[in-house]
Formats: sequence, C-alpha cells, structure tokens
Amino acid sequence: MSTHAAVASESGRVFRFILDELKPRGPWLTPFNVISIPIILTGLVILYYRFRYGLGSVTNLSQEHPWGLWLGFDVVTGVALAGGAYVITFVVYVMRVEKYQSIVRATVLNGFLAYCFYGGALIFDIGRPWNAMNPFIGNNFGYASVLFLICWHFALYMVAAFIEFSPVIAEWLNLEKARRFLKNLTLATVILGVTLSLLHQSGLGALFLMAKPKIHPLWWSQFTPVLFFVSSIYAGLSMIIFEGTISHWAFRKLIEPRSHHSFDDIVFGLAKGASITMFVYYVFKALLFIHEKQWDLIYSIWGYWYLVEVIGFVLIPAFMFAVGYRHRSLNIVKIAAIMALLGVILNRLNMSIIVFRLYEAVRYYPSWQEITVTLMVICAEIWLFRWVVNRMPVFSSAH
Repeated sequence: MSTHAAVASESGRVFRFILDELKPRGPWLTPFNVISIPIILTGLVILYYRFRYGLGSVTNLSQEHPWGLWLGFDVVTGVALAGGAYVITFVVYVMRVEKYQSIVRATVLNGFLAYCFYGGALIFDIGRPWNAMNPFIGNNFGYASVLFLICWHFALYMVAAFIEFSPVIAEWLNLEKARRFLKNLTLATVILGVTLSLLHQSGLGALFLMAKPKIHPLWWSQFTPVLFFVSSIYAGLSMIIFEGTISHWAFRKLIEPRSHHSFDDIVFGLAKGASITMFVYYVFKALLFIHEKQWDLIYSIWGYWYLVEVIGFVLIPAFMFAVGYRHRSLNIVKIAAIMALLGVILNRLNMSIIVFRLYEAVRYYPSWQEITVTLMVICAEIWLFRWVVNRMPVFSSAH
C-alpha cells in the first residue's frame, strides 16, 4: 500500500471512530442533566439577545461600572481557580514528584477547559466583540495595555495546555507514533506553560494597579500582582481537592483501583502545599497592612468585611489545612478547600465589583441574565469534561 493510501485509510479510521464516539452514552434523565440543560438553553437565548441588541439589553453594565460578573467571576476569578494545572505539571514534570502523576491528566484537562470557557467568556463582556482579535492580527495592538500581554499569555497558555493534554487524545485515537512525539514535547511545554501562568496570573492583578482611586485602600496594593500569583497557587490546589473529590465519586468506575487508594495521600500532600502558600499570602497581607498603617480603616463596615475575607477565608482555612494534614483528617481538609476557594472568589469579586467604585451614587448589581450565562458557562464546561473523561484515558496514569 502506498503512503498516500495508508494515510487516507488511517484518516478514514479516525474519522469513523470519532463519529462513533460522538454518540450519547448513559441515561439522559440524570439530576445534573435535568438542571443544566434548561440553564444552557436559557443562557444561549440570552446570548442571542446580547449579541443582537448589545450589552445593555441583558446586563446592568454602564460607563461607570464597565466590569461586571462576566469579567469579575468568569475571567478574573475563573483563571485563578484554574491554577492547579500549572502547579501540578511543574511539580510532576519539573520537580519529578511522581506521587501526583495519577492526577496530572485530569488536572490539565480541567485547566485547559477552564481557560477555554472562562477566557472565552471575555467575549461576552466586550462591547464590540470582533475587536477581541486586534492584539493578534495587528490592528491597534495596544502595546501599552496590560490586556495586550494578558491576551497573548492566555492564548499561548491554552496552546501549551492543549499540547500537554494531546498525548491523551493520541492515545484515545490509537495513534502511537503521534503520542510518543507529543509526549517528547511535554517538558518544554510545561516550562513554557508555567512561565506564561506566572505572567498572566500576576498580569490580572496588574490590571488593578491603575485603578487606585476606584478601589478601597484596604484591597489596593502595589503588590497586587504578587498577591494574585500566590493566591492562584493555593486556589489551584484547593480546586484540585474539590474537583478531585467529586470526580472520584462521579467517575469511580473509570478510575484505576490503585489511584483510589493513593488519592487520600495525594489530598494530604496538596493540603500541605495549600497551607504553606496560604500562610505566605497571609504574611504578605499583614506586612502590607502594617506598612501602609491602615489601622483606622478597620473600624468601619468595610474594615470588618476585609477581616472576614483575610481572617475567615485565608488564615482559618490555612490552619485547617495544617491541622487536617497533621491529623490525617480528610473532612477537615475538604472543608478547608471549600473555604479557601470561597476566599479567592470573595477577594476577586471584592476587587472587581464589590469595592470597585465603592462610593459611586449608582451601584452595580449583576442582572439575572448575567448570572444565568455564568451558570451556563460552568455547566457547559462540566458537560465537555464529562464527555472527555467518559471516552479518553484521562484517569489512566501517563506512560
């Protein structure tokens, strides 16, 4: 058989295989499907009105409050929660800690989908969405804007994450030569991905440096980029604990028995890392608070709100992670992970929405349409994650 004929035959096999894999599997009337399908359909209708009649038809955004829930949660918060991918790949492929090898594929998949969906949700928030391509096609690059760097970092990191996950796709398609080739790219891609993550996680914080007059002084700091990067580390580790716990229950039949047995030990290792990182973050916050002499700002409603965030959702879960690790208590660790995630969400929403333009006469509150579209994005991501793990060897250890 000629080379051309062999390629055509192999391409036909792959195409037929993918068509067969697209067929639905399992029951349709599951609780998640019953809840998520109406949300996704409603969200699609809302997006039609958004792109047909503009942002004002479905959002409460304005010239005074141009950043709403779609940017504050979907992008600024969502990207931080996806930080587990760069942390785990660095630990496994650069530091050579084999203990976490079994969760690499699922973590990278989660990170890749999060960037695709939450980064893609930025299009919803742009008044003229076709201008989103300007940084890439050379039309008004905007070199002086932090968003120029973030756009490129986002795009390049999504490519890096896809390459990191691509050996799984090749294995699924039974393309052994392609799998070996793509696996050889892993280390270089991981190093690139970690570098890009460091830049865009801190870059998101740099967006707020220019908004000093608009943000309450308890939340604004010239070290915000550093705080964003550090918090993305423990946010990512906490999300792995949270998502991993759910995945090990929902996809227990797909997970190798040895991975079930080792997962508890992995969780405790993640808890240790999260605890250390949260204490580092808290020390940064305390030093900045003392250096800026912000004691008088504490004695107000917003000062108490600040303490709720920093003590209630940083310091307390940091101690809980440490206690859970010390006493081998999974329940304490899982509760701490949820609290840590809530703390990161609260911090990002505080800076981008709640204490942003705090003293304006007209305040921003997300519309029900904005909330529905955000839920639609989350549900759609879960649908795609579920489709992938039910077909590809995501829960198999990389080899």
